[in-house]
Amino acid sequence: MGQLKRTTLPFTAIVGLDKLKLALILNGVNPQIGGVLISGPKGTGKTTVVRALADLLPEVDMIDECRFGCNPENPELYCEDCRSRLNNGQKLSSIKRKMRVVNLPLSTTEDRLIGSLDIEQVLQQGIQALRPGILAEAHQNVLYVDEVNLLPDHLVDDLLDAAATKINTIEREGISISHPSDFVLIGTMNPEEGELRPQLLDRFSLHVAVGTNHTIEDRMELVRRNLAFERDPSQFHDDWSAEQENLRMKIERAKELLDQVTLSESNLRAIALACDALEVDGVRPDIVISKTAITHAALEGRTEVTLEDMRLASQLALSHRTRRGGLLEPPSSDDIDRAITKASEVAKKNDRRKSPTEVPKEEDEEGEKGERRSGGRFGRQSGFAQYGRQEGKKKRPVK
Repeated sequence: MGQLKRTTLPFTAIVGLDKLKLALILNGVNPQIGGVLISGPKGTGKTTVVRALADLLPEVDMIDECRFGCNPENPELYCEDCRSRLNNGQKLSSIKRKMRVVNLPLSTTEDRLIGSLDIEQVLQQGIQALRPGILAEAHQNVLYVDEVNLLPDHLVDDLLDAAATKINTIEREGISISHPSDFVLIGTMNPEEGELRPQLLDRFSLHVAVGTNHTIEDRMELVRRNLAFERDPSQFHDDWSAEQENLRMKIERAKELLDQVTLSESNLRAIALACDALEVDGVRPDIVISKTAITHAALEGRTEVTLEDMRLASQLALSHRTRRGGLLEPPSSDDIDRAITKASEVAKKNDRRKSPTEVPKEEDEEGEKGERRSGGRFGRQSGFAQYGRQEGKKKRPVK
């Protein structure tokens, strides 16, 4: 039996949640950003927004007659069938299809997630005996996990492996078959129900925390629109079709402009300085901020990244990041804003350093130049970090 299809509220008709909607739109423009983690209490519209995103997702290229939807512009991730056809001299024609939201239920079995093999058919027919799973369906699509913090550990392990390598590998009885699985990972969670494993948390590129801080007028308008939608879903969609089309065209224009957007060396240095100052773990945040800032500039119709782009990207990319090996809580919004602003100011000044790790003496500071240790000169918690001083709010131990 096929999946039941439900009518969803139009994306543009959703009241509030502007930051969340922007994060989802940015992933629609540039799937290479990697996804969004949405946290918040029950009844805040997290699932509704994600399901509404499907109507706005752009088209992607795929190889015709490929069971896994291989991207013709990425030969490194061709499945075995496409590689075999290419090696035999066949021309791989491409077609366009619309991206979609693939749901990963909590009740999913491991075989349904990664796929299963008929060993006898594998020996006779090769990869044709593979029964594709959800990770195959999610290739070049959005993979949505509701209540992701409740996902069983064995499924989380499979999800982490595919998210890291962009390849899903099925091994049974000494037989190994692989196929591409490059997806945009979107998850929702209620923090009251438990935390997310740090390994999976790090795989979410962006994070948005939603709340119930609507104004009275917003709450009234939200009720009006829901009642109108339930009364006549078809008419409600017609009423919002113009807004939906305008946003859809804006996403398409941003995708076309994306390759023309430039990130200056000064802004790149500012991003690196801010991440170093906040002591976030790893270098993935630097990459995510850069991609998100570039995408936001394209969405706004600009070809050069500005400080506002970096501020927005930093807020989305750093609010859930572990710091100093998990010993510090994620930075606050004020910390992030102060860090990227100060970093931009420092990066624009004449560079008097012999290397990127050498910290120049500021005009209003005393002391000599020195090598930067973990933690920068600005932006960590209530004070500025200087040469590895042990400042900052420590993470509370779990009782």
